[in-house]
Amino acid sequence: MNQVLPVPQRPAVDPITVEVIGSALSSITEEMGETLVRASYSTNIKERRDCSTALFNARGDTLCQAEHIPMHLGSFIGILPHILKRHPAGEMRPGDVFIGNDAYEGGGTHLPDFVLAEPVFVDGEIVAWAVNTAHHADFADRGHAHIYQEGLRIPPIRLYRAGVLQHDVQELILLNCQVPRERLSDLRAQMAANRLGVQRLTALCAKYGRDTVLAAGDALLDYAERKMRAGIAAIPDGTYRFADMFDNPETDEELPVSCAITVAGETMHLAFDAPDQVRAGLNMVYTALLSTVYYAVKTVVDPTVLPNAGLARPLSVEARAGSILNCVHPAAVNGRIAACQRVVDLIHGALAQVVPERVTAASNGAVASATFVGERPADRSIWVYLETIGGGSGARAGKDGLDGVHVHMTNTSNLPAEALELEYPLTLLRYELVDGSGGAGTHRGGMGLRRVYRAEAPCRVRIDSSRLRSAPWGLAGGLPGGRSGFVYGPGVAPFAHGSGQLEPGQVIEIVTPGAGGYGAPGGRDAGAVRRDLAEKRIDPATAARVYGFTTA
Repeated sequence: MNQVLPVPQRPAVDPITVEVIGSALSSITEEMGETLVRASYSTNIKERRDCSTALFNARGDTLCQAEHIPMHLGSFIGILPHILKRHPAGEMRPGDVFIGNDAYEGGGTHLPDFVLAEPVFVDGEIVAWAVNTAHHADFADRGHAHIYQEGLRIPPIRLYRAGVLQHDVQELILLNCQVPRERLSDLRAQMAANRLGVQRLTALCAKYGRDTVLAAGDALLDYAERKMRAGIAAIPDGTYRFADMFDNPETDEELPVSCAITVAGETMHLAFDAPDQVRAGLNMVYTALLSTVYYAVKTVVDPTVLPNAGLARPLSVEARAGSILNCVHPAAVNGRIAACQRVVDLIHGALAQVVPERVTAASNGAVASATFVGERPADRSIWVYLETIGGGSGARAGKDGLDGVHVHMTNTSNLPAEALELEYPLTLLRYELVDGSGGAGTHRGGMGLRRVYRAEAPCRVRIDSSRLRSAPWGLAGGLPGGRSGFVYGPGVAPFAHGSGQLEPGQVIEIVTPGAGGYGAPGGRDAGAVRRDLAEKRIDPATAARVYGFTTA
């Protein structure tokens, strides 16, 4: 969403052509995403779908992002300006492919997300970029005091030059990876996804004409801007504030964060206040903050706005440099998405004061995760298993929240037990919803999840979550959802700052937060309470105490 080149004059295009080409662009990004998932090797991508795809115009503006992970937009909008700053467009050739991941010199938001970007040439001119990112679950069992501990830092460099793989660059990257076979296979899947995007977009230009396609792209940006401005204008002018607390195993205390949103006509300004960046991997770079803001505001203002750069034009965002919400080098950023989830809560909490019917109660507000690292006895090769775990989604003005799902900035999948146990020396003993974790209300919040792991081989473990101390808040009289928690099995010492060791047969349990309820519990339909009891979402004592409902 950064403007790096002037906007050229384009021919006029009619609305029908714009709609047809816009649908084609969306289809291309979705097909790129499916290609990446199906061709990948690691469970984190092929099963959990921790990846995203997008198309950008030659100026670096988002044309379309597939409906994968909102967080990844932060990497996309960051890398293209860095590429164009380092590599003159006039020296690029068809088949050039750039790779980068660094949060400060590469436009990324954390190091496991490798971004591949390939220019699309038509008639010898760059007309667009095919871009994708995938989370390479490899940089595990590391420190997070600063970014130098978190993995290999890659500025935007050529991985392919005019279609020829740069073997020395690839070897350098793989040598710094713990599971190089997975990394190589996933990188090849990323290459396949981008190449498909290049082919499809080139064919689209051949069918409709290059200038028509580019003009339609510009029109789509303008259309998104108009819809965003209209949605903001429907919100009463004023300044709306909200504060919350952010906790995480990496820190010893809760961190206060707040947001002030000023609506003035058809524009919106968001100002964030947060403590100084911390010596832990929880900090966010500015592009991570931007991607979070764009997502959270869009969901409230108008969810139908196209996911392109136009939606950002009426928005301005500020956060103090050097704070956890806008960190500076060399702050660690590996777990930045935990803070991003809290930023969504801040934005939704502020806007709930003026348009409560458009906002859900707080969802689980966490990115509960577990990372296991060990060696296979047969060949001493390293294995790394990462998963993030869903929780409750917030109740809405007219419906209950969803149970056990990923929310907001993650949007990945819970890994099936079969996939986990087939590939790693781990056994999933329990995988279930947490009874009573959905906040009570006229509409009930979604329930959190419980996953209990047993190690079948020695391994290092890192666990992460939030809402361990504070609970996801309810709206309009709804009650808070359940908190997150860790339960250590017999013989397992509590992990210091989320890291520890498991020996064969030892067990650890992760409980994810539920979500807040919406509306006073007294307004809940008696039939809904009866159904909650039958499904064991609540117990009889809770039904009587909270809802005044008895079976007698």
